[in-house]
Amino acid sequence: MAFEAAYGWGWLVELLEDYGFDPHLVHPLRCKAIASARLKNDKVDAAILAQLLRADLLPEAWIAPPQVRQLRALLRHRVSLVRLGTQLQNRIRAVAADHGYDRSGSYWTGPGRGWLAELDLPPVSREIITDSLASLDALAVTIDRLDGEVRARAKADPRVKVLTALPGIGQFTALVMLAEIGDITRFGSARKLASWAGLTPTVRGSDLTVRHGHISKQGSAHLRWVLNQAAQTAKRSPEFAGTYAAIASRRGKKIATIAIARKLLTRAYHLLADDHAGAPGSAAPATTADCAASAHPQTARVTKPRARSLQRHEAAPRPRSII
Repeated sequence: MAFEAAYGWGWLVELLEDYGFDPHLVHPLRCKAIASARLKNDKVDAAILAQLLRADLLPEAWIAPPQVRQLRALLRHRVSLVRLGTQLQNRIRAVAADHGYDRSGSYWTGPGRGWLAELDLPPVSREIITDSLASLDALAVTIDRLDGEVRARAKADPRVKVLTALPGIGQFTALVMLAEIGDITRFGSARKLASWAGLTPTVRGSDLTVRHGHISKQGSAHLRWVLNQAAQTAKRSPEFAGTYAAIASRRGKKIATIAIARKLLTRAYHLLADDHAGAPGSAAPATTADCAASAHPQTARVTKPRARSLQRHEAAPRPRSII
């Protein structure tokens, strides 16, 4: 059964699996047959999905297992609470600035809170600051509890220790990367992972003219966000400082930071792929016969490689360098 990725699709996957159906999650942006249809309603869309599924032309999205979806939900919940706290802090600063007050130091420590309490403010403005401070204190308790859960999950996952060897990546960033990427074997190369994460430039070509634009920004926004945050620290490390300075002098600091984020993702891919290959119980390297009868990772349908693909596979492998 095929269905588009929409609100509440996780519940639908579990329901279909309980009834014995094979769920196929459709990528809505890549299903151009539906997006470009003039007549668009549920009946027409369902018929097109059925035809694409029958012809094995369905653009599918990966269905993450329940434990991965739960980890994503936990980490995204913490991110949303931290952002809510930032909004409350900005609201307090805005109320104080609206009445001509400002402070160079922190607003949230003991002296800062005492300074806020002594401000001469109208009743409504005072009420806004008091309620915002109370909400911040309540959020701090919840965020501390979530941080404890995050640390416990990080200690239980050996892949976190592998990723934290990279500059700028801590336990939380490593967990977000693992939750958003999921199974690393879904990607055949680091380039495909970067393309899935939306960190590759868009390309528009016509005849002999090729134009490269900004990054596509398709895929997980949470993954791009944590990689960008990690790149802010990694670009000052000895491993990436020279590369960052060279790109920044030619293309600017923002593009240079995105380039460092992609390099971090590339290194993370190789670390996770090598860790998966060396893990006990992992499958041996596939032979030519295995590739000829391999199943598609998303559709589980048997595919046959072309003759050129077999020739390339049987050729001597080239050494791969970790970039």
